[in-house]
Formats: sequence, C-alpha cells, structure tokens
Amino acid sequence: MKSVLCYGDSNTWGTATMPRPDGRYAPGERWPGVLGADLGSDWLVIEEGLPGRTTVSDDPIEGAEKNGLTYLLPCLNSHKPLDAIVVMLGTNDLKARFGKSAWEIAAGVGRLIDVICAAPAIGRGGHDPAVVLVCPPPMLARLPGHEEMFAGGASKSGEMAVHYRRVAEMRSTAFLDAGSVVRSSVVDGFHLDPEAHLALGHAIASIVRTV
Repeated sequence: MKSVLCYGDSNTWGTATMPRPDGRYAPGERWPGVLGADLGSDWLVIEEGLPGRTTVSDDPIEGAEKNGLTYLLPCLNSHKPLDAIVVMLGTNDLKARFGKSAWEIAAGVGRLIDVICAAPAIGRGGHDPAVVLVCPPPMLARLPGHEEMFAGGASKSGEMAVHYRRVAEMRSTAFLDAGSVVRSSVVDGFHLDPEAHLALGHAIASIVRTV
C-alpha cells in the first residue's frame, strides 16, 4: 500500500462553513477523504491538518504548537515510509500580527520543502517521496468576523500563487494553485465549502497519480 501525507491547516483539518458536529466536516467530505476515495484502496491517506498552523512561525497568541516547521520532521518520521507529501499552508501567515509579505510566506513554504527533501530515509525503499505544493486559494475581500485578524491579508493572498509556483519550480516539485479550481467560502472568506473540498480533492488526486 502506498501512502500520502496531507500536511496543512484548518482547510486540511476540515473546518466547516456550515453546521457540522464539532465544526468539522466528515472524513468523506474533507479533501483528503476525497483524495483517498479517488486514489483507491491501494493508497493510505494520512491527514495532518491543524487549525491555525503557520509555515514557520510560532503564534504569540494561539501558541508555539502552530509552527508547521517544528512539527514537520517528527511528523515525517512518525508516518514513514511515505510515497507522497502534499503541503498546503500559508493562509494563517496572512494574519496581521505576523506582518509577512506574500514572498515571505512562500519562502516559509520553501523552507518546509527543504526539510522534506533533506530528511533521511522517509521514502519507501530508499526513494525520496514526491512532493506536491498547493497554494491556498485567495481570501475574499469580505471576511466576516475576521477583518482585523487578517487586515491586509486578502490582497496579499492574491499574490501568493506566483511566488509559490516559483518555489515549486526551484525545487522541482509538483504544484497546484488551488485558486484555479476552488473559491473560498463567502461565509468567512477563507475556509472552504463542501463543494470546494470535493473539487480540491479531485484536483490533488490527479496530480498524486502522476508523481
């Protein structure tokens, strides 16, 4: 059985934009669940989504555990051997308290990919796992209840795909601009509706099959 690790934030964890038990979409609704259904029984999909996770920054308000860099290597070693790793992070780096540019957020994602590529013996049979970098879809201009938290974030989010693509090209990894296949929910401006999870899961599955 092959395995794919999905490393992300609340849009990987499945934060719901409509009523769901505990505010989380069911396993089959979340994009990793859709990915697993598409890939079939020969694949194990490992969900590693954490709401609030950043690329490389401790969060002074939500906690140091939100840092995607410090947890990445233990996570890789916990789940090895891995055939593929899908990374979709960056939305939480848009919070005003971090003051990051779109370029800096992409550089943080690049640091994560460097850690993956340098990690010893995490692939199957001595091979390096394939990496798929996914740029989160842009935020909407209207962010009900989150305007101050993400002040200035919407405009930066629209610039991220260009920088993410460059990061992927420099490291020879597969790339998906999620904004080309899904749109953030009008409910809060940055999470995904069920239809978006479905479309995103299908799009990522088509890439994983090829890598």
